[in-house]
This record gives sequence, structure tokens and C-alpha cells, in this order.
Amino acid sequence: MGLAMNMPSPPLPETVPSASPQEAPTDGLRLPLPVPARGLALAIIATVVFLYALQWARDFLVPLALGILLSYTLNPVVCWLERWRVRRSFGATLITAAILCGSAATIEQVRGEFLNILGELPAVTHKLSRLLTGQGGALQRIQAAATEIEQATAGSGAVAPAAVGAKRPPRKTPPPAAVAAGGSSIKVIDWVWAGSRGLAAFLGQAAMVIFLLYFLLLSGDTFKRKLVRLTGPSLSKKKITLQILDDINTSIQAYMFMLLVTNVLLGLLMWLALSAIGLENAGAWAVVAGLLHLMPYFGTLLLAAATGAAALLQFGALQPALMAVGAALAIATLVGTVVTTWMTGRIARMNAAAVFVSLLFWGWLWGVWGLLLGVPLIVIVKVVAERVAGLEVLAELLGD
Repeated sequence: MGLAMNMPSPPLPETVPSASPQEAPTDGLRLPLPVPARGLALAIIATVVFLYALQWARDFLVPLALGILLSYTLNPVVCWLERWRVRRSFGATLITAAILCGSAATIEQVRGEFLNILGELPAVTHKLSRLLTGQGGALQRIQAAATEIEQATAGSGAVAPAAVGAKRPPRKTPPPAAVAAGGSSIKVIDWVWAGSRGLAAFLGQAAMVIFLLYFLLLSGDTFKRKLVRLTGPSLSKKKITLQILDDINTSIQAYMFMLLVTNVLLGLLMWLALSAIGLENAGAWAVVAGLLHLMPYFGTLLLAAATGAAALLQFGALQPALMAVGAALAIATLVGTVVTTWMTGRIARMNAAAVFVSLLFWGWLWGVWGLLLGVPLIVIVKVVAERVAGLEVLAELLGD
């Protein structure tokens, strides 16, 4: 008992000072984010290779995508003809012939106005050259300023010590007028040649799209049945695949119908507005407006710039040009906010920012064709992401 009383007591544990509220760890607010280095590197390499393959195969993928979208759009018409005892082969031929005849009739209707625009190109080029390089023109002033800067830079350069007392011969520089006159030549033949090659490429791709459309309409739902069969023997997988294909079909048909209605309406309104302003070849510009409006956002800007430049060159005054630009922007805004917004509610709702980013991406990847196909492709991606496990994050980012 005495020994127990005399034993030294064990040392007390050192007290750890409590952390201040500012230094307190917030373990409950941390988000664990493991980053597998090997998997991330492989994903980046695969993405780069995939993007390069998409850009490399553009000449093949663009007509393929256009043909598939058009077949989705026109397949209900063939099915409607089949309900009226019309064979699918005859219905597909009839629809393809109607597309060709309608395109030829439209081109013939506005051919004269387009030829007038092409005939005025030499006069327009001469007027632009005179505005840029004439007396006190913008190009002449820019070149004169660049020459003065070059002379000042050359005169203030460092001189070697051995050559301080040496006399340097004066540097001869061409006068600004001579530079402007020598650099003001506009090679119209290069533009014509580039346009001819672009037209030939466009006609070739249009022919491929027409043939592909005909064969896809002729095949009917053959590929749909094959895709359902390839999903495997599971009945649930077949139902999910069939639901994805039906959703894609409904979304693409609604979107293409919306494009048809909005572009025809915009073309008619532009024809009325440009005719009221007095712009020549208003019918041709209306057709151009309907085609450019296929590209969301960017098409409206190109249309406003083109009509404003045409009005400025025709009237030589700023007021008609501003009226043409204002009419283009007002009509595009009216059609976009009233008709397009109302009809888009019947399609799968999309996030506007995601749609704009996708347009930038596809435009960077495929150029003008990417701007035309960007929205349908992103609609298809959203429909697939909503039905496939593991892609919920993508569907949430694209959703409204």
C-alpha cells in the first residue's frame, strides 16, 4: 500500500493547442478526385486521334451525315406513300426526282438574278479598288504610315563605333503612292478560279448525297432492324436500342421540319424587305438568306454583312446599307425568337451555351459544313447519352 502511494504518477499527455476557426480542416467539404495518370494519358491520345480522323475523313463523313439526316426527314413521306399502295422503290424514286426537279426549278427562277450579280463583279471590284487605293484611300494611308515607321526604325538603329564618322549613303525608299499603286492590284481571276473549284466540289458532294439518300430511302428500316439485332439476345437491350433510334428519328424530323419552316419564312420576309428598300436582285438575296440561316448565329451575321455591302455598293450611301443590315437582323431575330423558340420546345431541349460551343467545335472541325450539321449531331449525342449508362454527365451538360 505504501509502495503504491510512493510510485511516481505517469506523465500527462501534452495538450495540443486547438486550431483556430480559420485553420480548421474542412474534411467534410473536400471532394476526392483520383486521377489515374495512365488512363488520362490514353484518353487524351485517343481523343486527339479521333479528332484527327474526323477531320481527315471530312469529305466522306459530311455527305454521309447529310444523306442520313435527309433520309430521316423524308422517310415518313415514303411510308405515307406505302400506305396508299405505292411501292417503296417507286416512292423513293418519286421523292428523289421531286427534289431534283424542285432544285432545278428554284435555280432557274433565280438564275437571272445570280447572273446579274456575277456580271456586276467587275464594276464592284473596280469600285472597291478605287475606294481602297484612291486619293487619300485607307490602303494608301496605311502603306504610307508603314513606310514612315520603317524609315524611322532604320534611322534610329545602333551604329558600330568604327563607322561613327563614316558617311552612309541615303536609303532610297519608294514613295507611298508607288507602293500603293504597285500593291493595289486585285486578282479577280484567282477568286473566280477558287469559286469554280468550290462549286465543282459542292456539286460532287451534292451528287453523292442524292445517291445516298435514294438508297437509304429504298432500304427502309433495314438498318434499324440490323442495329436492334446486333445489340444481342437480351430483350431489355433491344428495347433500349429501339427507343434510342425512335427518339433520334423524332428529334431529327422535328428539327428538319423547323429548319424548313423558318428558312422559307425568313426568305419570304427578306425578299419583301429588300424589295421595299430597292436592292437589286432581291430574290437571289432571299435565297442566300434562307441558305445562310441554316447556320445558327453565324449565318445571320454573314447575311447582314453581305446585304449591307451590296446596298452600300449599289446606292453609294450609308443609310440604305444600314437599312439592309437592320432588316436582316430584325427579321432573323423575329424568326429566331418567335418561330424557332416555339418549335424548339417540341424537340429535345438543349442548353444554348452547349449548342453554341458545339457549333464552334464542328465549325472548327468541318468548316461551313460543320456549322450546318452541328446542331443535328449534338441532338443525336444528347439522345444517346440520355439512354446509355455512364453518359449521364454528358446528357446533363447538354440538357436545358
